Amino acid sequence: MILNEEAQFVLDHCLEKMEMTIAHLEKELLHIRAGKANPAMVDAVHVDYYGSMVPISQVSNISTPDPRTIAIQPWEKKLIPVIEKAIMAANLGFNPDNNGEVIRINIPPLTEERRKNLVKSANKEGENARVSIRTARKESNESLKKLQKTGLPEDMEKFAEEKVQKFTDDFVKKIDILVAAKEKDIMTI
Repeated sequence: MILNEEAQFVLDHCLEKMEMTIAHLEKELLHIRAGKANPAMVDAVHVDYYGSMVPISQVSNISTPDPRTIAIQPWEKKLIPVIEKAIMAANLGFNPDNNGEVIRINIPPLTEERRKNLVKSANKEGENARVSIRTARKESNESLKKLQKTGLPEDMEKFAEEKVQKFTDDFVKKIDILVAAKEKDIMTI
């Protein structure tokens, strides 16, 4: 069935919101550490660079020379203490160590209790994403009902609602897959 322009706009807007939710969830799950070093772990750290707060990745090279270490090599040596202070202030649970050239962060192995807490955090992020998906569905359905009152044929409105429900089901499955993968990653020693 071909939808009119307004109904198609509602569907496109719904799909866009749901895709943004998945992108946000992926970003949030990257920040939950799984015991392995990952440069994304320090993405949230911002440093004062000539009066501007910039992400650490814009003033240094970040690498993982081994599975338990993050190496941060600032482009300017005078940034080493600033970056160390920013990492400590970000409260990520890391103790940076520098040799005058490179800042190294050793990632400690996770305890069983810490792993369980991280799984809870991942599940909480997943539930927030599910709520966001359901909110997008509700808003879209309300918009479609309003369109029906202003002349959208009932069968077209029902068809559009079915598409919105299909989007919802598909995106909730994606969320479940992402959270399950993160959970497996966290629990793997």
